[in-house]
Amino acid sequence: MTAPPRLADLIRTEWQAPLPDPAAALVRALRDHGGDNVAAVLFYGSNLRSGDVEGVLDFYVLLDRLTPWRDSRSLAAATHLLPPSVEYWEVPWQGHVLRAKVAVMGIGQFAAANRFGGWDTTIWARFAQPVLLAHARDAAATGRVLAAVAQAVSTAGRWAALLGPAQGTARDYWEALFMATYAAELRVEKAARGVSLVDHAADRYTALLVPAWQAAGITCEEKAGGILLPLMGQTERTRGVRAWARRRLFGKGLNVARLVKAAFTFQGGVDYLLWKLHRHSGMRLELTPWQRRHPVLSAPGILWKLKRMGAIR
Repeated sequence: MTAPPRLADLIRTEWQAPLPDPAAALVRALRDHGGDNVAAVLFYGSNLRSGDVEGVLDFYVLLDRLTPWRDSRSLAAATHLLPPSVEYWEVPWQGHVLRAKVAVMGIGQFAAANRFGGWDTTIWARFAQPVLLAHARDAAATGRVLAAVAQAVSTAGRWAALLGPAQGTARDYWEALFMATYAAELRVEKAARGVSLVDHAADRYTALLVPAWQAAGITCEEKAGGILLPLMGQTERTRGVRAWARRRLFGKGLNVARLVKAAFTFQGGVDYLLWKLHRHSGMRLELTPWQRRHPVLSAPGILWKLKRMGAIR
C-alpha cells in the first residue's frame, strides 16, 4: 500500500480554505476583546460544514491565561475546573447582526483534552470534524494548535478502530465512531446523527482515516473495494469496548455538570435563549433588568410566562 500523507499535512491543507467574511468579522471582534492573550481562534460546526453564515456561528477561543478574558478569577477557576466556558456574542456588521456561540478555554487545556487517554470525549470528537484555524497569534501558536487538532483526529481514528467493525470501509469506521460519541453525550439528536456528519465530507473522512491510524501507531491492510483491516487483536478490542463503556457513563455526568455550570457562567446566555425563542416560534419575550441579572432565580417565572404565551407545552 502506498504510504499515506502525514496527518498534520492534510489538516494544514484544510486550513488553507478561505474564511467567510462574516466569520472573519466575528474573529476580529474576539481578537480585539482578548488582545495578545488570544493564542488562536478555531471556526467549526454546522455553519462551516454547510457554508451557511446565517444563524449562530461556532468558535473556540484558546487563551494563554484564563483570568484576563473576562477579568474574573471566579470564571477562570470554573473554566479551569470544567472547560470550556461558553458565551453568546452579537456583533454589528454591514447593517446586520452577526451571532456566535464562543467556547473559551486555555490552549494547554485544549491540547490535553485531545489526547487518547482522557475521559472527556466531546472535544476531540468535535475537532476530528472539519475545522478552520481562523486566527493564530504566531507560528508557535499555529504549531501547538496543529499538533492538538492532529491529535484529536488520531484519537478519533484510534477509537474508530476499537469500536468499529473488524474490517470495513473508512465510512463504516467513522460512522461507528460518531454514533458512539453522540450516544456518550446528552443530545437532542439521535445517535444516527453520526451518519449525516460523515455525509457532509465523506471524501475527507476517507482521506484522514489511514493517516490517523498511522499517527496512532495502528497498521492496516487495504483490500479490494476500499476495505480496511486494522491489525488489532481481539483482546485490545475488548479492552477498548470496556474502556468506552466507562467513558460513556462518565460523559453523561460530565454533560450534566456542564449544564449546571453554564447556568451560572454562560455569558450572554439569556440573549441567546431569547434569540432561539424568536427564531423558532416568532415570539419575543422582554425581560426586566432584574431577570437579566439573575437568570437562575428568575427561571421559574420566565418558564411560567413562556407557558402562558404558548412557547412551551
